[in-house]
Amino acid sequence: MAQMDFARTWLPYLYQYAVGGIIFFLGFWLIWKSGAANRQRRSDRFWLYALLFGFVWFMALHGGSSIAALNSGPVDASVGAGSEVAGKPSPMLFFAIVIGYIVAVLGFGAYFARYNKSTSDFFFGGRRFSWWLIMISIVATGVGSHSFLKYSAKGFQHGFSASMTYTNDWFFMPLFMFGWLPIVYFTGIKSIPEYFEKRFNRPARILATIAILGYMLGYIAIGFLTMAKTLQPVLVDFMGFNLGLDAIVWTVAIVAGVYITFGGQTAVIFTDLLQGIILIIGGFLLFFLGLNWLGGFDAFWGALPASFKMPLAHFNEPQDFNFVGVFWQDGVAGSIGFLFLNQGLIMRFMACRSVNEGRKAVAGNALFLLPLSAIVVCNAGWVGRAISTARPDILSPDAVPDEVFTRVAAIVSSPMVFAFLIAAVVAALMSTVDTLINAVAAITINDIYRPIVKNRKDKHYLKAAMLFSALATLIGVLATYPFRSFATLYEAHAKFHTTLTPPLVAAVFLGVFWRRYTSKAVIATFIGGVALMVLGQVFPEYLIAPLAHGVKMDAVHPFKYMAALYNLLVCFGVGIVVALVTKAPSTARMDGLTVFSLERARELFKGGKPNYRTGKKVWAGYTEDASLAEGTVAVSPGAMETMAAEPGDMVYVTDRRWWLGGLRSTHAKLAPSREGDSFSLAPDVLGNGHYVPGTILRIEKEF
Repeated sequence: MAQMDFARTWLPYLYQYAVGGIIFFLGFWLIWKSGAANRQRRSDRFWLYALLFGFVWFMALHGGSSIAALNSGPVDASVGAGSEVAGKPSPMLFFAIVIGYIVAVLGFGAYFARYNKSTSDFFFGGRRFSWWLIMISIVATGVGSHSFLKYSAKGFQHGFSASMTYTNDWFFMPLFMFGWLPIVYFTGIKSIPEYFEKRFNRPARILATIAILGYMLGYIAIGFLTMAKTLQPVLVDFMGFNLGLDAIVWTVAIVAGVYITFGGQTAVIFTDLLQGIILIIGGFLLFFLGLNWLGGFDAFWGALPASFKMPLAHFNEPQDFNFVGVFWQDGVAGSIGFLFLNQGLIMRFMACRSVNEGRKAVAGNALFLLPLSAIVVCNAGWVGRAISTARPDILSPDAVPDEVFTRVAAIVSSPMVFAFLIAAVVAALMSTVDTLINAVAAITINDIYRPIVKNRKDKHYLKAAMLFSALATLIGVLATYPFRSFATLYEAHAKFHTTLTPPLVAAVFLGVFWRRYTSKAVIATFIGGVALMVLGQVFPEYLIAPLAHGVKMDAVHPFKYMAALYNLLVCFGVGIVVALVTKAPSTARMDGLTVFSLERARELFKGGKPNYRTGKKVWAGYTEDASLAEGTVAVSPGAMETMAAEPGDMVYVTDRRWWLGGLRSTHAKLAPSREGDSFSLAPDVLGNGHYVPGTILRIEKEF
């Protein structure tokens, strides 16, 4: 094996864990110094150790993968000699499977629509769901249909390094788990722009609303366009239907729009539970079938050159896919954008029963499900490259990258399995787009419509939210047209992230983690930062090139990745400079809105001092008691003692069947204790919990 140069082997690894390590340990130090992580609380100590484990885990994973790649043997092109392409699926079978799935999705939406009694239910699912349910639904949101096409394409062109953007989120976990997550949960904000008004002022909220709506609608458009590009070769090449992108985009949009318009966040979460499972099974099924077609893992491994087995790309070349560019565009700007600014993802965490459940969900996702998801979305490209090595007559090494997923699935699977795999991509689209449409509706209602149309009943806003969901679907379809001008989906997505996320990233980070950040500074970040970003696009050879780490400039799309670093620096720079020359905000203005005042945020959320004494759960039957104050439950003195609870403490009241994931549950406050063997529930608590008559309930003290 020819020796690979330092820039292909260890320079990307050292760069990632040097820069990423600085981000991680600064975040770790900040949450420790600010008191956001309380070492006296057992749960906080556990998460601090888990954070350190996560960083070491990914560092070892990348290091071990690099050593395995360097020790691999030469390419063996003898695999798959006896394998043939599976037969084409019949149109009737294909459409039966895909349409059957769509009908099932619509059924989920219709069923769970009955849980929408308020806008809180529609947008946040009543804030009652368990961590495992949220964790799996996050997979379905993060692994969109664009992920299958885009990462399969890069896997086919560059190998295992296509997966590298799925293993960077851990660098930001300290700041997210102990900063942003508890702030958005305890402040009770309904949208990210609402945070900007609470922390700064109304103009900041308006600018954030414009930016985030553009971010979310762009994501919807990319999802619709990807689905069309997935289905078009299937329908044209395999089915003989001459359908254009427009017809496919509109059909998919109508289906997605219908069920999210009526289902809301509860439908999204439970539908995505199903779809998340389908995505994982479908992705690994394709990998297994590909390995079987090639003759086993050893044959697959031997058909790939050593450079394709490296977990990180070459440091700064080629210009269309290099480590340093993808690190700043996807690993930093993209990861922060997804974790901190994706309203759809944030709404998932708002739907958790508690902050600790949200931490479990995000940790489980980042530590285990994201690496698995990387295999799910990339493996078609890896298998495709191995096939093209052994059988270029079946799959050309020069195949269109965006079509690799579809063509590999057709080669290695039976007609029925092929239809199932395409249905899995449909699931991926639905999983991503449903969340985004729901998120756009949430922002539109809470940040635009409510401030204009005031003092209406909640049912009025619920109906308006459904209408805005339909409108978001329509705008998403129309927004696909500008993205069609890009050569590949990966380029379109990169340009999208690089342009829209930096001002929001700087504003959120400085607002949450720096008390000195002012209202004037956030306005300057949006306006001044964007102005400098535009200058960078006009004069890339003078402004971006010095920061490009040696990446060559593409004349058509100059520095489509490295522009992320320049854009982040100018947005952070403008915000910091203006904050330092303007008057510092008052402490009262930031009460509960920064990482330095999270304890106060908990107090405001509860309406009193938190009770951190450790107690146990209690179980009993229940009765309705109209004499209780709204939002309260009463338990026996013995149960109160078992829970180590006091009147006024927040409790979680749930059906004891854990596998429901919190579907039949709600939060309440403890009323003074009263004698009796059963729990007494106020009528509104009973209604919010959706409990089945006669069931046993479990009550657990939160704080």
